[in-house]
Amino acid sequence: NIHPSLLPAFGGPGYYGDRVHRAGLDAGAAESGCTVHYVDAGMDTGPIILQARVPVLPGDNADLLHARIQEQEHTLYPAAIKLVADKK
Repeated sequence: NIHPSLLPAFGGPGYYGDRVHRAGLDAGAAESGCTVHYVDAGMDTGPIILQARVPVLPGDNADLLHARIQEQEHTLYPAAIKLVADKK
């Protein structure tokens, strides 16, 4: 699974879509990012495979932050799949 935050921050029930980005902005987080993780019985609690960090910039809103995080997701997800496929 891919989640649009640096888990365990802003993960779990209720943290999906733009809610994740707004929560980070509301909390005054200096950075955000994305996490590729295994799925387990919990919600956003599986072992982390990879993460990518994205700075929160002055003037950011949920849409701007989402766009920068999504750029990282497009790189991170294939890299994580390769690690799993290569059994690393």
